[in-house]
Amino acid sequence: MSYTPDTLARLQADAAQIIARYPDGHSRSALLPMLHLIQSVDGYVSPDGIDFIAATLDLPRAEISAVATFYTQYKRHPTGDYLVGVCTNALCAVMGGDEIWEKVSEKVGVGSDETSEDGKITLERIECNAACDYAPVVMVNWEFFDNQSPSSALAMIDDIQAGRDIHPTRGPIVAPTFKENERVLAGFLDGHEDEGPSAGPSTLLGREIAAANGWTEPVADKAADQAPTKAPKASTKATKASTKATNKKGVKAK
Repeated sequence: MSYTPDTLARLQADAAQIIARYPDGHSRSALLPMLHLIQSVDGYVSPDGIDFIAATLDLPRAEISAVATFYTQYKRHPTGDYLVGVCTNALCAVMGGDEIWEKVSEKVGVGSDETSEDGKITLERIECNAACDYAPVVMVNWEFFDNQSPSSALAMIDDIQAGRDIHPTRGPIVAPTFKENERVLAGFLDGHEDEGPSAGPSTLLGREIAAANGWTEPVADKAADQAPTKAPKASTKATKASTKATNKKGVKAK
């Protein structure tokens, strides 16, 4: 491993805190947050990071690599300061996601899973992130930028390239960098967890309509739900007929 002594000491201290969250003998359960920890330092799941995790958790490197390549949040090459994901799944695409992607990709000058020359932006096309009520959606380091348009997405790219703060629709007031957010995903709070709403008016509209009209969820018939299901009884006549049609050797007559 090529970590400096200071970086290695910090990784070891953080890893000890992560492992302590799990029962004795179950340190392998710390693998997922440990991968995020490595990304918070290296910007991706680096070979050095895999070596560190293997030594710390006593796991084969192949097993660590298998997990890191299974989940899309783990990156196998250096990621920019801002991971910009444009949703082009069904609803976002219909609402303009494809056009947003084309404009953003053209402006940054890279395609999906590629990073700009200055190392500021990595672009990727992403699948549904459960924000369909705000389509089309762009995510930056896993923070939501809702109800986007080509012009608003390009303005956000301008801000990133100029080194200005960008402001998610929900969540923290200022979007963190990729490495900063990876540390949060490793389980280390950054003090911004209570900033901004996690849900907006579109998400809560159905609840508000129900409350205004006095609607409540239907009450299940507990008696019917708990009644045991009885198997149907075989017909007596059919049973007798079957018995007569069987000879003494147990072979049915033709």
